[in-house]
Amino acid sequence: MIGAIELGLIYGVMALGVYLTFRVLNFPDLTVDGSFTTGAAVAASLITAGQNPVLATLAGGAAGLVAGAITGLLHTKGRIDGLLAGILTMIALWSINLRIMGKANLPLLRAETIFTPLKDAGVLGTWAGIGIILVAVILLKIVIDWFLSTDLGLSIQATGNNEQMIRSFGVNTDGTKILTLALSNGLVALCGALVAQYQGFADISMGIGLILIGLASVILGQAIFGQRFIWLASLAVVLGAIIYRLIIFFALQAGLNPNDMKLVTAVLVVAALLLPRWGFLKKLPSLRDRGNKRGGDPAPDPVASATTGVTVPVER
Repeated sequence: MIGAIELGLIYGVMALGVYLTFRVLNFPDLTVDGSFTTGAAVAASLITAGQNPVLATLAGGAAGLVAGAITGLLHTKGRIDGLLAGILTMIALWSINLRIMGKANLPLLRAETIFTPLKDAGVLGTWAGIGIILVAVILLKIVIDWFLSTDLGLSIQATGNNEQMIRSFGVNTDGTKILTLALSNGLVALCGALVAQYQGFADISMGIGLILIGLASVILGQAIFGQRFIWLASLAVVLGAIIYRLIIFFALQAGLNPNDMKLVTAVLVVAALLLPRWGFLKKLPSLRDRGNKRGGDPAPDPVASATTGVTVPVER
C-alpha cells in the first residue's frame, strides 16, 4: 500500500497538469497521452547516456512544455478544434518518442535516478519516503496556487470561464491558452519522467489512457473534497490521484484481472460524475462543506462583471 501512495503522489503532479487545462482553462487536451511518454523518454534517454538525473528530469518537463505549446499554436493560430489539435500532437509524439528512445522499452534498473538516494538511504517504500515525496508535491502545489492568484493566473481563469468577456478587457486569450497548455503538459511530462525513474523503465505505451487517469483523479478528488477555493481544488486533485491509486491497489489485491483496470477507471469517472448529481456525496462530511459554511458565498470578482453573470473563482 505504501508503494501505491508513493505512486499516487507522483501521479498527483500529472493531475495538477490536467487540472490546469480541464478545470481552469476548460480545454479538453488529449496531448497528455503523448507528452507523458515524452517526458519519460527524454529523461530515460539522458540518464542512460550518463547525464545527471535531476537535469534529465527537468529536460523531460521542458519537452512537455514544447508539446503543449504546439497544441496551443495549432488551436489558436491554426484555428484547429482543441480536441483535434491535442489528438494530432499526441499522434505525432508517438513517433517522436520512438525516435528519442530508439526502441519501444528503455530500462533504467541499473542506472542512477532521482530516487537512487532514497533507495540507498532505505526510505523509499516507507512512510518516510511518502513524507519526502509529499513535501515536494505540496511545494509544487503551492507554486501553482500562487501562480493562479497572480494577474496572469486570473487572466487564465477568466479565459476558461468566459473568453469573450476577458478578451473585451484587452487580454490576449491566445497567449493565455498557449501558456496554460504548455504548463499543463510540462507538469504531465515531468510526472512521466518521475514515473519512469520510479518504475525503472520508460515504455512507448505508458501514456495510453493517461487522460482518463488524470480525469479520474481530478473529478474524484473534487467530487469528495470540493473546489470552492483554489488551494482546495489543487489539493483535491492530488488527494484524488492518491485515492485512485489506492482503489486500483485494492482492486488488484482482491484478485481483479489487471486487464480490467481501464474499465475500473472508466467506472470511477462515471461514478464521480453521477454521484454528486444524485446528492450522494453531499451527505458525506467533507472539506467542501466546511468551506461552504465558512463565510458564506464569496463576493463576485470585479473582473467577472459581464452581462453573462459568470464569476471567476478567486483565492480569498
